Amino acid sequence: MGQASLVSDSSRHSIVEVSEFRKSYRKQLAVDGVNIAVRRGELYGLLGPDGAGKSSLMKAIAGVMTFDSGNIDVFGTRLNSEAASETIKDLIGFMPQGLGLNLYPDLSVEENINFFARLRLVDEQELLERKQRLLAMTRLEKFRQRPMKQLSGGMKQKLGLICTLIHQPKLLILDEPTTGVDPVSRRDFWTILATLLHEQQITALVTTAYMDEASRFHHVSLMYAGQILAEGKPDQICAMIPGTTLMVQTDEQAKAIQLLRQHFSQVQPDGKWIRLFVDDMDADTAIDRVRTLLSALKLEAVQKVDTELEDAFVGLLKRQALATVKDDAKVESADLNFAELIARNSDFVAIETCELTKDFGEFRAVDSVSLRVQEGKIFGLLGANGAGKTTVIKILTGIMPPTKGSGSIAGADIARLGPSIKQRIGYMSQQFSLYMDLTVIENIMLYAGIYGLRAKEARERCHWIGEMAGLSGDIRERTSNLPVGMRQRLALGCALVHRPRVLFLDEPTSGIDPVGRQHFWELLFELSRSEGVTILLTTHYMSEAEHCDHLGLMHAGKLVADASPEALKREVENEAGQLLEIAVSDADSAIQRLTEIGFKNSEMYGQHIHLMSKTPQQDAYRIREELNGLQVSSVRILDLSMDDVFVYKIRALERLADTGLKRMDR
Repeated sequence: MGQASLVSDSSRHSIVEVSEFRKSYRKQLAVDGVNIAVRRGELYGLLGPDGAGKSSLMKAIAGVMTFDSGNIDVFGTRLNSEAASETIKDLIGFMPQGLGLNLYPDLSVEENINFFARLRLVDEQELLERKQRLLAMTRLEKFRQRPMKQLSGGMKQKLGLICTLIHQPKLLILDEPTTGVDPVSRRDFWTILATLLHEQQITALVTTAYMDEASRFHHVSLMYAGQILAEGKPDQICAMIPGTTLMVQTDEQAKAIQLLRQHFSQVQPDGKWIRLFVDDMDADTAIDRVRTLLSALKLEAVQKVDTELEDAFVGLLKRQALATVKDDAKVESADLNFAELIARNSDFVAIETCELTKDFGEFRAVDSVSLRVQEGKIFGLLGANGAGKTTVIKILTGIMPPTKGSGSIAGADIARLGPSIKQRIGYMSQQFSLYMDLTVIENIMLYAGIYGLRAKEARERCHWIGEMAGLSGDIRERTSNLPVGMRQRLALGCALVHRPRVLFLDEPTSGIDPVGRQHFWELLFELSRSEGVTILLTTHYMSEAEHCDHLGLMHAGKLVADASPEALKREVENEAGQLLEIAVSDADSAIQRLTEIGFKNSEMYGQHIHLMSKTPQQDAYRIREELNGLQVSSVRILDLSMDDVFVYKIRALERLADTGLKRMDR
């Protein structure tokens, strides 16, 4: 790479320009011929699964990684040497992927901030002012002296953002800052970022694997397998796939899915509903078509919903033949001899805990958790990082004993889980429970041996797992060479090798692309509905929470909500009202005005404003009147999402806790 060459900034409209960028690692081509342009003041999103090439591109733009060919211009400087990168480093703030990876675990919150400030030669007086403001914005003020290693995942990411911002860069480069972070911290993170972009007129380039975050960006590029699949405004990308997204509800869900998949390629269970995309049809035609196909079934509802970016992403992949979804995976009948141990009926409780508690020294990780999961149901355990979800799973699977309380799995006391009952349990841990240096078949045979399967049965299960996970052609492939989605399906197969009746999955779809997640959930649905396997899982994807039959919400070790997704939404609507979305030309001025007239829960959500209202029709009219002159283009009533429910519930508990602390201080 040669000397830096300057490109006249006056001739450019973009702060970042990338043309024909290529990067390979030995023989593996990671990014192939990518072109993007990031304009000044823009919030630009790179969306895609792990392995799409996002991080490689971000590191090259940040000037911390070399590349094979192409050009990168940042602030008018062509990054073709280390010297060139040095000339713009003070204008850039780069936050790498991973929870707190740019921080020092043994330093306190304040010590980390001070270290980065001095590294960036920030004036002491400016440091005091910036630190105070950023700590207040991130709600980390009262944790100044806490070591970084004792922070939750969301708190680590907010501290990382402070350290990235402390020298007031003009360009923020954030690599998956919200991956693995709970919804409340994610919402906080985006609010802080939107405020900073408005107040300081900075530009931000952000990667994410969460498709539901797309609406927050001014401009989006979808990446897949090292290439740009599509780019534009989020609504423009959704419009690239002509068709209609429908939601269907019927008591005969499994039959309906089977019938619909004979005609449509995008069909997936969504809790009690079925979500499908009908190509090249308007809403009325699509609804008539679905009603005709399901005429033999009793339909409760067929309705049109907005097409989301994930629908468009999957559609684009299929149209360009970049990914396919297998036909229905047929899950072989699980161990039907289990009927001799329990009476199989819809009321049988497969998982139950009573006042389950776990202490680590003086720290209480799980606090009197009582829950019941019926056989054949999918139970989602939600909560922020550190809420106690993983600890509950480890207790239920016999990995660690409880401090007090009791529980049962498949009718057996967890305190006395013998080999015969442990054979009925499958567990897929938060980290990949696979051996990367082994091949696919070697991993499967290893787990078959651990569970005591005979050679013939092990071979049969190996064949089934290969078919189920779409790995039949890759059984001799080393596991480390598989894409993330295939690894997760292999891990699921290994957890199912012994045909368990109860399955525990700890964040099983983290990092998987939308097609892979759809396939994974199809497998879970088949297991629960057709074979009666009980599934308890954790997830940070709130869209996946919609798929569960029942949800438990944990906070600070306690189970604070326990109901179906629909019931939780109704509960929040009864308490806080319905969700209003406001599209307005000057969102920041609008929020200030809305706050002044009493809408204190107003917050930025992408390019729109969201707020809760108990009288939505009247408030919609009032909002238009109060914001007259700010060009309000629409005020819409939206259905609550599980993300909205989670954030509302947790914030209410945090306010309650803060109120209690203030009373104690008095």
